[in-house]
Amino acid sequence: MAYFLIAVSNRYNLDLCLRYGLAGFTSSASGLWTFLDINEGDFVSFLYGARVFNLYQVDQKAAYRGADQLPPWPPVTFQPSGRTYVFPFRAQLRPIRVFNEPLVRSEFAYVGENLLLRGGYRKTHFQADQTTLQAASEMGELWAGQLDELNLGKVEIFTPLLTKDKSRVAPPESFLFRELFLQAMVRSRLSSGADMSSILARTGLAGYGPSQLEVLSEKAFPEGHVDLLVKESTPKGVSNKVVIEIKGGVAAKADVEQLVKYRSTLGAECVGAILIARAASSKVRNLAEDQGVIIFDYRLDFPSAPASFNDLSAVLKIV
Repeated sequence: MAYFLIAVSNRYNLDLCLRYGLAGFTSSASGLWTFLDINEGDFVSFLYGARVFNLYQVDQKAAYRGADQLPPWPPVTFQPSGRTYVFPFRAQLRPIRVFNEPLVRSEFAYVGENLLLRGGYRKTHFQADQTTLQAASEMGELWAGQLDELNLGKVEIFTPLLTKDKSRVAPPESFLFRELFLQAMVRSRLSSGADMSSILARTGLAGYGPSQLEVLSEKAFPEGHVDLLVKESTPKGVSNKVVIEIKGGVAAKADVEQLVKYRSTLGAECVGAILIARAASSKVRNLAEDQGVIIFDYRLDFPSAPASFNDLSAVLKIV
């Protein structure tokens, strides 16, 4: 089970989230990515104004048609794009602990460092590690209140779809497949144990089981942010890590060089660097081998019609 801090755009929306124990994600590609990245059973807190609010567990997720007519959030318009979004993607939350803590607390250092290195929020959610979850599980006090009930009336639930055909794109029902969704698929597969042993077999994490590792998305470094960071969930003395970069297209020389920088930043505890891409030239593969970067190809055959995240994840192959 992962732990995420969900960024909220304004205080009014935060109050609605706290009042109803509900997280809502916009009808944008980033909103869908957040909805897909956070699973039922995961833990979440809200992030607003450099403060962290409460601890919840995700009970249920659903996507609703006609979200522009559904409470509690009004449509939101972002600047400078001027685009207006509604909140069709939602997660019902079970309150566990009540707290209101500054992000600058040392216990939130993993997320705080990510946020500062990115120059601000500009992101829908931040994944924290298990150490942060353990700390949050002791903050504040146990929830003893009661959530307000939200009456949605008669609603229709749908499954959001992904496609590579631009003519089939119709948010929030279907979205163009992007690298963010591939990243979420790989993280999901690794977190569940699928592909874990084969991908990590040539790294210093070979032999570790899924229960001993956690797969974290978008770890920020001064040089940029790596797509996935695999690390020991409860390190003792040494915290071994593997960095993974995911490219939707063909791997380039710059991708290998970037991974080498990330590995250098982490130092001796980084025991592997992996690049997952649709393809790579022999020149790039030779460079990767010289630099100790392992390249895997992914295969993802899209059907003619848009498909769900789960259906696509099931046919994803990493070789």
